[in-house]
Amino acid sequence: MDRFASMATFAAVVEAGSFSAASRKLAVPLATVSRKVSDLEDLLGVSLINRATRKISLTEVGRSYYDSCRRLLDELGEMERAATGEYRTPRGELVLTAPIVFGRMHLAPVIVDFLKAYPEVDVRLQLEDRVVNLNDEAIDLAVRISELPDSSQMAVRVGLIRYVICATPAYLAEHGTPAHPNELMDHDCVTRTKLDMPDAWPFKIGSQIKSFPVQRRLSVNTAEAGIEAVLAGGGLARVLCYQIAQAQRDGKLVTVLGDFEPPPLPLSLVYASTRVVPMKLRAFLDFAVPRLKQRLQQPGTASQPS
Repeated sequence: MDRFASMATFAAVVEAGSFSAASRKLAVPLATVSRKVSDLEDLLGVSLINRATRKISLTEVGRSYYDSCRRLLDELGEMERAATGEYRTPRGELVLTAPIVFGRMHLAPVIVDFLKAYPEVDVRLQLEDRVVNLNDEAIDLAVRISELPDSSQMAVRVGLIRYVICATPAYLAEHGTPAHPNELMDHDCVTRTKLDMPDAWPFKIGSQIKSFPVQRRLSVNTAEAGIEAVLAGGGLARVLCYQIAQAQRDGKLVTVLGDFEPPPLPLSLVYASTRVVPMKLRAFLDFAVPRLKQRLQQPGTASQPS
């Protein structure tokens, strides 16, 4: 029995929340994951995990043993990275994830420049309009545009991003410009299917945030599709300000209802909290943060934090 391998498997099960999720994360058969944890329990002569339900829970001994395993595995990982030079020279693969439009417009160009500066680092960029679990999908760094929950993850704030309502000048000339959110039911609206409330948009009314229903004429599953529909005269859409910054500068789109915008959302770079940050990740943070801040200072792209 490879004790360290079994400990790493046990820790992966705990952190992934299930045997099947750990199997996917480790890319090994589910039976192998279950066997390694069982072998560890046989060696220790105790039960570490309660298996009565689909969602695992740790026994009292299991909780204590997991904490010890995590410390040992972290120390072993640090020793291996130091031995291979990861803490002396940035090298290895860096896995990043970001929202689709932001990744294409802003993150990808920064990555290209980073690769030129650090020839021993490779980057895999995963663009998703969803919140990706860093542990489950072995992600080193995520771009998040949202308020962040309290967690063990670290975050570097890059800027503040506004939600805006936009349309073409031609559409507004024909249908009128809404002066209050309660007029949105009189307009054609393009909405996103993946949002929590696709048929209602939030606005700041006084000191409160209230949702107002909209007349959905077209519903799409990506921001880019919605923006293209608006550019074609499809009506009003609610988008993140950076997504239409260039179209605004070109005069193709204008924003409305600015007096009712809700507070902007923080844009942060999020990564797992570890005792020592790998050099490749530290190098990317030092390289990318000032460049992303500079890109977000372009007119209409974002609201910078004070």
